[in-house]
Amino acid sequence: MSLKPLGIISKNLDEGEEAMLLSPSSRMFHEPNYNVYVLAIMGWKVPINVDSIKTELQSKMLKHPRFSSLQVMDESDGGGNMRWIPTTVNIDDHVIVPQLADNNVDKDELVEDYISNLSTTNVDMSKPLWDFHILNVKTSQAEATSVFRIHHSIGDGVALMSFLLSCFRTTSDPTCLPKLPVFSSSKSKPTKNRKKNLWQYYLVKLWFFIQLLFNTIVDVLLFIATALFLKDSQTPFTTTQGFNASARQRYIYRTVSLDDIKFIKDITNAKVNDVVLGITQAALSRYIHRRCGKGKFSLEGMRCRANVIVNLRPALGVQAIAEMIEKNVAVIQGNCFGFVLIPLSIGQSENPLDYVYKAKTSMDRKKHSLESQCTFYASQLFLNLFGFKGAAKLTQRVTSQTTVALSNVIGPREEISCAGHPLEFVAPTCSGYPTGIMVHVCSYANKLTFTIAVDEGIIPDLKQLGDDFIQSFMLIKEAAAHHTKLATKLD
Repeated sequence: MSLKPLGIISKNLDEGEEAMLLSPSSRMFHEPNYNVYVLAIMGWKVPINVDSIKTELQSKMLKHPRFSSLQVMDESDGGGNMRWIPTTVNIDDHVIVPQLADNNVDKDELVEDYISNLSTTNVDMSKPLWDFHILNVKTSQAEATSVFRIHHSIGDGVALMSFLLSCFRTTSDPTCLPKLPVFSSSKSKPTKNRKKNLWQYYLVKLWFFIQLLFNTIVDVLLFIATALFLKDSQTPFTTTQGFNASARQRYIYRTVSLDDIKFIKDITNAKVNDVVLGITQAALSRYIHRRCGKGKFSLEGMRCRANVIVNLRPALGVQAIAEMIEKNVAVIQGNCFGFVLIPLSIGQSENPLDYVYKAKTSMDRKKHSLESQCTFYASQLFLNLFGFKGAAKLTQRVTSQTTVALSNVIGPREEISCAGHPLEFVAPTCSGYPTGIMVHVCSYANKLTFTIAVDEGIIPDLKQLGDDFIQSFMLIKEAAAHHTKLATKLD
């Protein structure tokens, strides 16, 4: 869809209310083979009342300009730019309630097939690029399921999650907004003893700075090498013929106990992200080892890396977002994220906890690096030098050269409800992302959900891969419990 020349002066939507031009980072998500949608799969404890959900979306969602504006090609400058054009939104055009065949088909497969089919379609450009699919079908995990599909040009996952939660209330108190965990980085102050030994204090600081500088240089060089020629070993997840944006993707989600994750974290003296990466390494190792039995792949000397997507914008609190929505202030400010390439330990291990220990070592090393910030600025440099087309090709190149894309989103700590519908689980993921496999992890209340998205053509047994995540989690949990028993006996 094209637009006649506009007399609009502002050049960036993030610079003011009157600005109408899509930022280059948002425009990048409209490029071929990089047409990415965010999918928020939500399971509900009760059947969905369609009218009440429509009313809630009407009162909250449409107050934000990005959810009530078209993205239209501007032909006035010939540069392929797109502009936000406010429009009148008919909520019935965005809330979709399909009539699914209620035969003797497995309900879980019915819902999975429907979500998978969304990866082959796009939202019509003649309306704002989002829709809400309601599937009132009872599955083994929920009484009903919904899929909130949003084009990535509207915002990144963290911004969209915070905005989405502003439409919810806590189940225990319907007047209270949900809260996200807040992690404060406390800076240590010099103690009296430290003041007496300032030279030692500054010597340690100097060493940390040298280590940070060295690690950052190494990581940036590896990132550049990856963009140019450094490719991971061939695995069952490798897209041998390149990524096909029109290819059908399949999704599966598996939920584990967050309390058990924290138990493993305490036993291994690690972080939750370390445990998540450890489980991912163990699951991928199990799957690759099973496929290796057919002689196609070898675990020996295999180079596998996770392309971790890191949000760089400070997340606004849900309370602040809700207040801004009431004042009709734009709360989603586009996309702001960098990449971190983390080496994966793929192989068989006698002690399942080794996967967590190795993940912790890799993550601790990456914490002493500015890789995510540097990759973000590298993308911005590509945007300035080569435009959104060049930046899209850079991102496609890096993601296609690595094994798996990994993303982690923090959800609310308490159970929440929307329009009187209590939420059972939330499983965010993406469609159109140029990689063979993508793993999203999201916490909610006392649960942690792994959402796995794969290219249907390369992973024929997705359910088995999902079971590998659960089995790996159980083995690591049992190893942690055994470790506790041994420590108790020694005491």
